Amino acid sequence: MHWVRKHGNSVLLTVFGVVLGFVLSGQVVTNVSAVPREDYESLEAFTNILAIVRKNYVDDVVTKDLLTGAINGMLNSLDPHSAYLTPDLYKDLQMDTQGKFGGLGIEITVKDGILTVVSPIEDTPAFRAGVKSGDQILKIEDEFTKDMTLIQAVKKMRGPRGSKITISIKREGVSDLLNFSLVRDIIRIQSVRSRSLEEGYGYVRIAQFQERTDQDVRKALEKLSSEKGGIKGLVLDLRNDPGGLLTQAVRVSDLFLESGLIVYTEGRLENQKHKYFATKDGSWTEFPMVVLVNGGSASASEIVAGALQDHRRGIVLGTKTFGKGSVQTILPLDDNSALRLTTARYFTPKGRSIQATGIVPDIVMEAVPLQESRADDKKRPIVREENLPNHLQKKEQKQEDKPAGEQLDDIMRNDAQLTRALELLKSWDVFKQLVQKKS
Repeated sequence: MHWVRKHGNSVLLTVFGVVLGFVLSGQVVTNVSAVPREDYESLEAFTNILAIVRKNYVDDVVTKDLLTGAINGMLNSLDPHSAYLTPDLYKDLQMDTQGKFGGLGIEITVKDGILTVVSPIEDTPAFRAGVKSGDQILKIEDEFTKDMTLIQAVKKMRGPRGSKITISIKREGVSDLLNFSLVRDIIRIQSVRSRSLEEGYGYVRIAQFQERTDQDVRKALEKLSSEKGGIKGLVLDLRNDPGGLLTQAVRVSDLFLESGLIVYTEGRLENQKHKYFATKDGSWTEFPMVVLVNGGSASASEIVAGALQDHRRGIVLGTKTFGKGSVQTILPLDDNSALRLTTARYFTPKGRSIQATGIVPDIVMEAVPLQESRADDKKRPIVREENLPNHLQKKEQKQEDKPAGEQLDDIMRNDAQLTRALELLKSWDVFKQLVQKKS
């Protein structure tokens, strides 16, 4: 995200439409043009209706509440991501981009008219409780979410740290509603995590694109390259990454590309049309990459995956991404509220629109744990040391004392996609060595 300040006002532009973790980047927006003469008649009808409601409704009404409802209704009729932000919500939005905000840790959107989870954020109440990408939130407390806007849903799910809330979820393949009793918390997102999978093979996970994500990724790469074996291959994990700052998606892509178009946006106005290019300085291009994605990968993460895929910089593996390809501009208003309006669509370097389509992986692979994917192995009798008479008993070891290698084995055993990614990188290295021998 970058802020554009002009005469004390800030204009922001978002690339991801979920509400519990707003994400932004900026551009200058021209002044709103005058209302065309042919629309005066409709405006007159609106003011007449407003006057009739104020005078005749069964209870006293507050004009400000009526106008706010009318604004919400107008924006909601456009698309799920356009919205009116009250001063409190606008303030929360600005805090969210820094990776710290209060709530449950769920990125949500409206899909087919239903409040839907894009992705739970790692290490949050929702993530720990087992909320999954694609879950449909049908009730918040005792109120059904049908016809509820994103903003209204956020108001209900936000709250003080330690307060409790119950949400009812419909999950594909499960007949009954799932009720989750959650305790709100301050959500602090660690944008980047990294580790070595094996000597020479690194792993970088981006949970969300925040203000310093590119710097954190660069530090992770430097650390991995300084370890024994350097970097012979890299897994970039964008699964369940709901997006973030457009500028950060561009900068992270730029880390792995030397030149060429990364992404471009198109809108009705000239100042909504932008092209973002890679530069050679500071690029990491000496090793192959596998990019992991799934249905919870959205917006900024789709920009990165699409750019690396179009430039053939890396193999994309996993399942089709969410398909959020529109850009929202944040227009601050005089009363410290703001308007969040969809103003453009973004496209991959080859001109693919991700909106409602998503990124289709080069290798489509479901996230099935290895022990489940190898069902045939369970049918075969296996003789192990533990089956032999009088074998030595295993010395008990506390979980916290488990060596790092064994902890990684546990992760790989339950992540078939990550295991497959590592196999691909190691195979690439083997073939590369064979080619070098022949030459």
